Amino acid sequence: MLQLDDLHVKFQHFSIDLFQNDLINWFQQEKRSLPWRENRDPYRIWVSEIMLQQTKVDTVIPYFHRFMERFPTIQALAEADEQDVLKAWEGLGYYSRARNLQTAVREVAEIHAGKVPDDVEQLGKLKGVGPYTKGAILSIAYGIPQPAVDGNVMRVLSRILLITEDIAKPKARKIFEAAVGKMISKDDPSSFNQGMMELGALICTPKKPACMLCPVQEHCAAYQQGLQEELPIKSKGKKQKTIPYLSVIVENEQGEVLIEKRPEEGLLANLWQFPMVDASDVSLEQLAYWFQLEYGMKITLEETLQPVRHIFSHIIWELIVLRAKTKDDAAENGRFVALTDINDYPFPVPHQKILQQIHVQD
Repeated sequence: MLQLDDLHVKFQHFSIDLFQNDLINWFQQEKRSLPWRENRDPYRIWVSEIMLQQTKVDTVIPYFHRFMERFPTIQALAEADEQDVLKAWEGLGYYSRARNLQTAVREVAEIHAGKVPDDVEQLGKLKGVGPYTKGAILSIAYGIPQPAVDGNVMRVLSRILLITEDIAKPKARKIFEAAVGKMISKDDPSSFNQGMMELGALICTPKKPACMLCPVQEHCAAYQQGLQEELPIKSKGKKQKTIPYLSVIVENEQGEVLIEKRPEEGLLANLWQFPMVDASDVSLEQLAYWFQLEYGMKITLEETLQPVRHIFSHIIWELIVLRAKTKDDAAENGRFVALTDINDYPFPVPHQKILQQIHVQD
């Protein structure tokens, strides 16, 4: 593995000043008009960077607008009910991002008088603020030359400097952070870091990079050797596990449906869903009996709806969706909710898909 001490070799015939100028000039001329670039408000930048983790820019934009309208300030988000925050986040996925963001914002409101810290150490202590988010906030909002290294930046640098380390391995990040530390503009770290991100998003893409349009092509070692499509090196992760579920829409005689809140910890924590059970543990024939044991109520299965498949980063859910009736008005777990009120509750995407089927039928 390339050692940090050996990194200087990569820069022996590399003009950092020329690279900075070419990258920053291109960014300032070609940068996309994005809502979080309207000013340098650290709170807006923070929210955008959290939303952009694992999520495409086009997907984030409408969520960002709605979120900022709902929670325009640190104080507004700090004082908000978590269920309202999750509802505003509904559909973006990776909901721990929203919970961690609110936890950190509350700390900023209480300990830092509502000001996002401009200190590396203090900012890094906030929940959910990792090295990349910390670097993005400090450089973009405060003009502090702090590296902001994400997958885009590692891909760009692996080609520019011909770094062949496996970017999927945590140790490799130190190499790329050290490289950005040497390359970053002290005069305009904001444009430099954003330029690197923009380059990776628009030009230096994972497949078939647009090298002919690249503003830093002459600095790229991989392009000079025809290796741009071979890099970065990235080992494959573990194969996703598929889990089959039975999910039941239970309707009482008042036309209300049963929903339940997920646990406070783990996947999709504190979101709401229709009752569901691992189909490996409970068969379709056992479902009514399991339901009576679990919820203390009798149900009559009526029909099967369209199945729902949802891919998470590490698992795949395959849901068999059923409708059922009950004469009971209460359940030991969960609550009955009128369909007119159900949109007040934050649901994960797979259960939003179930909900859409109910609305279509009703």
